Amino acid sequence: MRASLLQIAVDSDESAEDRRRRLAALVRAERGAADLVVLPELWPVGAFAFEAFAAGAEPLKGPTYEAMSAAARDAGVWLHAGSIVEAAADDALYNTSLVFSPDGELAASYRKIHRFGFDRGEAVLMTAGEDLVTVDLPRLTVGVATCYDLRFPELFRGLVDAGAQAFVVPAGWPARRRAHWTLLARARAVENQAYVLACGTAGTHAGVEQAGHSIVVDPWGEVLAEAGPDEEILRVDLDPARVATTREQFPALKDRVLGR
Repeated sequence: MRASLLQIAVDSDESAEDRRRRLAALVRAERGAADLVVLPELWPVGAFAFEAFAAGAEPLKGPTYEAMSAAARDAGVWLHAGSIVEAAADDALYNTSLVFSPDGELAASYRKIHRFGFDRGEAVLMTAGEDLVTVDLPRLTVGVATCYDLRFPELFRGLVDAGAQAFVVPAGWPARRRAHWTLLARARAVENQAYVLACGTAGTHAGVEQAGHSIVVDPWGEVLAEAGPDEEILRVDLDPARVATTREQFPALKDRVLGR
């Protein structure tokens, strides 16, 4: 299985509609080159563009859904389309990830559980999700998490208990904490003996320099590929059998005592 992580910049000079068209074209260009394509967190508005959340909110099946569904279908890929600001029927806002199957159908949606910002930003503007989400790809079950979730290992343990063999983590991670980004991605891979595919954004948006450095880590904690700080497409081959082999040869998960 080959995965492509599309590390793109979110520039305020580019409209959300123009960015949808650009990313849809990038997804379509992966036809025949990837089985799974991953986009970053909140790319239609920018993860730190808090003042734009309300205006940029859209229903689950809004313009981003329509553009990404068509792109997944045209490319014939599984597409984790990053996340949107979802305007829910109850008037709440959620940071919601969309995952499409190769026929363009919505395979799963995930509302981010851990909201960043403490007493401002996402933490006060958005409502927390509640449900763990996994998606069954051919030969690989993927657990879905988003950005700040990476700091909470219990979420990933829950995904492992739900059958996850890999984690896909779109993000808008700031450059000043890039060391944490790399460390946490590797830690989640090692402790859960699972692949981690963490896709961030490049450049600067809303005045916050982004870390970039999207990363793919294997179940032993080895970095298979890592991007630089700028826009980049990161392609890597995944071996689903590697998860089972790692867990069999070093069966640490069987020794869990707490949280079982």
